Amino acid sequence: MTSARFLVVLDADSTLIRNEVIELIADEAGRREEVQAATEAAMRGEVDFAASLRSRVAALQGVPVSRFSRVLDRIEPTPGVHRLTEAVHARGGVVGVVSGGFHEILDHIAPDLGVDRWRANRLAVVDEALSGHVEGDIVDAAAKASALQEWADELGVRRNATIAIGDGANDLQMMAVAGLGLAFNAKPAVRAAASLVIGPQDLSEVIPLLP
Repeated sequence: MTSARFLVVLDADSTLIRNEVIELIADEAGRREEVQAATEAAMRGEVDFAASLRSRVAALQGVPVSRFSRVLDRIEPTPGVHRLTEAVHARGGVVGVVSGGFHEILDHIAPDLGVDRWRANRLAVVDEALSGHVEGDIVDAAAKASALQEWADELGVRRNATIAIGDGANDLQMMAVAGLGLAFNAKPAVRAAASLVIGPQDLSEVIPLLP
């Protein structure tokens, strides 16, 4: 079994990357404004995340999977992400990402950003286009917390040697079970609940906090 000194788990959208991927895909369906408003409400914790995600994914029905290449071209890594992942690895740590976003995008970008393991939702496809449904169980707040705990156990990392970094309400449970919960580019409720708030939108600001 692989072991590690510590574990850092990040959210993806607006944390690992600067974008909200579902909004980029919604652009391809001509429904960005509708999806963007629903995403912001979910991140503030005003609506149930799973129900919100299902309704937002329904708005993506009919988008050809060939459009994912255009979405990938628009992805912007968050400043400092490479420096952070390099620093984690140099200190014997592991980087995980658990996201309410989508494997279809993370599978392409995570390795290049220095991420060791990741978990996200999967979009159902019919006839080379999005069906408007999510495959399998939705990665929600509880699933994020479970992923952090599962990975820590697999790696032999004590809970007080875990760091969770997120911006939205669906990151709160993950941040609560971690040894250190960091609010990054975060909504007010997340800043209030976090162990620390990272001010500049630069992930390298986390490096001094690493074990």
